[in-house]
Amino acid sequence: MASRKLLSLLYVCGHHTGFSAYARSIPLDISNLFNNKGFGTYPGEASFDTLGQSYPAPAAAHTPYYTSSTTGITYSFPGYTGTGKADNVICAGQTISIPSHLPQSPPQSSYPSSAGQEQEQIFSISFLLSGDVEFATATGNATFRYSDNTTSTHELRSLDWFSWLTLNRGEIIFPYRYTNEGINWNTSHVFERTAPLLPGKTLREVELPDTDGGGARLHVFAVALEVGDGGEIGDGDGSGSGSGNAGVMVQSVRPTQKWFKAGEQVVEVTVNNAGAECLAGLGAEISIIGDGFNTTTPARLKRLCPGDQRVVKIGVTGCSDGANDVDVVIGVGTGRQVVKFSDVEIGLTDWTPDLDNLARHEAPDWFDGAKFGIFIHWGVYAVTGWGNSTPHESYAEWFWWYSTHHPQADPSDFYDYRLRTYGPDWAYDDTFPHFTASQFDPKEWVDLFADAGAQYFVLTSKHHDGFALFDTGATTNRSSLHYGPERDLLRELFDAAATYQPSLRRGTYFSLPEWYNPDFGPYGFDQLPAATNPGTNSWPGVPARNPYTNAIEPYTGRVPVNDFLEDVMLPQMQILATEYETDIMWCDIGAANATAGFAAQWWNATRAADRQVAINSRCGLAQAADFDTPEYATFASAQARKWESSMGMDPYSYGYNSATPDDAYMNASTLIQTLVDVVSKNGNLLLDIGPRADGTIVQAEIDNLREAGRWIQSHGEAIFNTTYWFVQSEIVDQGLDVRFTQTEDAFYVLFLDKPVSENGVVSVPAPLPILKGDEVSLLAVSGSENLPWEVIGEGNQKVLRLEVDDALLDKDEYCWVFKIKYM
Repeated sequence: MASRKLLSLLYVCGHHTGFSAYARSIPLDISNLFNNKGFGTYPGEASFDTLGQSYPAPAAAHTPYYTSSTTGITYSFPGYTGTGKADNVICAGQTISIPSHLPQSPPQSSYPSSAGQEQEQIFSISFLLSGDVEFATATGNATFRYSDNTTSTHELRSLDWFSWLTLNRGEIIFPYRYTNEGINWNTSHVFERTAPLLPGKTLREVELPDTDGGGARLHVFAVALEVGDGGEIGDGDGSGSGSGNAGVMVQSVRPTQKWFKAGEQVVEVTVNNAGAECLAGLGAEISIIGDGFNTTTPARLKRLCPGDQRVVKIGVTGCSDGANDVDVVIGVGTGRQVVKFSDVEIGLTDWTPDLDNLARHEAPDWFDGAKFGIFIHWGVYAVTGWGNSTPHESYAEWFWWYSTHHPQADPSDFYDYRLRTYGPDWAYDDTFPHFTASQFDPKEWVDLFADAGAQYFVLTSKHHDGFALFDTGATTNRSSLHYGPERDLLRELFDAAATYQPSLRRGTYFSLPEWYNPDFGPYGFDQLPAATNPGTNSWPGVPARNPYTNAIEPYTGRVPVNDFLEDVMLPQMQILATEYETDIMWCDIGAANATAGFAAQWWNATRAADRQVAINSRCGLAQAADFDTPEYATFASAQARKWESSMGMDPYSYGYNSATPDDAYMNASTLIQTLVDVVSKNGNLLLDIGPRADGTIVQAEIDNLREAGRWIQSHGEAIFNTTYWFVQSEIVDQGLDVRFTQTEDAFYVLFLDKPVSENGVVSVPAPLPILKGDEVSLLAVSGSENLPWEVIGEGNQKVLRLEVDDALLDKDEYCWVFKIKYM
């Protein structure tokens, strides 16, 4: 351990000054379409959302040009334009014309100006955008028209511009928003979205979607093109199976704060193919050259076809002296291409509580590759174990809150259930003696998770009721060590995982606030204004009152403190991080927090220990959010920013709900298809189970997890450690329901419905990266090796035709995966 710490410290360099590798971007001037004012300098000056609310003016460094910290693309971003002057477009079907002579590159670009030249190949088009309704996703298809009168479409999608308690993280983060009367200190955001374009075609027009008909409207602030012909490198013969005309183009260089091994920093390079043929054969080796550091692990790119993009990872050791020029070297066969980028700073740096510093952290690569985790909601709420049944179901773990907020916030009628089941004098803490964990077998749990194919799990260490399943030290006695089973349940589960399933990563759910802890009172809040939303969720920080007698309910085990954040929240998070060595700090609710100092300290300690860890989007700081956390949700297309969808095997509860019948739990087919769908769009699936108070798990959940696990484990290479396809996420028409994933050596076509064979042929209408000599098989099906295949059509009209017998298709179930092995 000491040598690891020394090695990691040897490579910690000076303070990071920011990402500034410029892509070959052409910002478009769309100011003639502006029809909304989104930026203001005081409350009520602008009305982004029809409610008199607006963003604050962007920082001076972000205007008049903004370079994305993620993609390296540079936009014309005017920001605040003055009193009464519009600054963004509400999408309502407007048309953006693309000139035949492209406008000049931004002044700070390291590329030569393209003004006055005939149009270069436009590889992709990117947008800075946002939706204007809280709790809603704004979406619509943009249509791209080409000079040959063909079209393509892509989903433009944005999360809401501000989100309750920083559940979202945009490309541009603002510290607050203006309301019509004041300031709300929840962060607000502008998001980025990149659309692929058809290779080899000349873009002429972009038709924005029409989202102005009610609901969440989509606003566009800026549009930029990514252009370039790409260098022709290599020694292929131009036959379509080599690399002679592969237009490999480097879009950006992004030093991360991740590492391969102690001290070996990961630098991500975004590579596009803007040419006419696939990069194939031996592929390419990519490295970086610059003063003060060396490439120790070059990236290898085996296949990249026209119109596609890949982010490759290079390992470097050392550090640059501040921001300097670097050369990206791409070698293909005997050819070599060198691309220079300016103002790139290499080196792993210390973490501090500064928000810009924290914003450099991101989900580690192990988390991205893990794809599937098990969520466990277990606590004293399993004793009540009730949330009604579909279609009236609510989260069973919210029993205490719902039963004390009747009728304004009790659609499932917890109030009446509590009265008829427990009587009027019962208090929530009366559950403690009945939370026995008497049948809890941590080995059985972790074995089940592994059998299901999960790569990690997250246990509720403490929910909103404040009852903890771990040793909270002197912060409180409200825990399973003092009441109920009088055991450290988190420690038992973590130890079992380390002993019996050491490959399972271990995470902890942690609610930052506690509903009824009086010490949280100074920080108590309503989710929405209670005067206009009487049923709003709340974390009041005052003692609960019995809903029938109005008596104050006890808060058993509470240790009075001076400050909840400093004396309860922060030390409990530190205990989970240091004593339990959690891999994932999965916070909930956010609001008042001590996350900045915690994150800096934790990340410095784990780097010294050569451990890479993650924080989710609910710890109260957008800048410290490594991944987004939608609930019971998926998307229609890939999201470049890492996300994790959580959902229960129960139709709509995370905690155990005795009202749910066995046949209502998620079955193996739905589990597998949901996992495939989420993974194909750059997400992870965190699937929840709700054990009973005695520690047993519903048999239907056990059976369905193990049934799904058999498929997941036999098809795991198409799931784990894969990436999404930049060109296309799915096919959901022509009677097909298909997803795509890929690795460095193979491409996977995943049918969510059994493929229909016509005259012994299964067709896939998509421009797949398949070349002469590649081998196709039906994954995990014996006898399906080296299936005959052909490609018909050109461009985006290509169709892969596979010869496959129905007898082979009958050997699989749930999801049928065709593997294209690159040769």
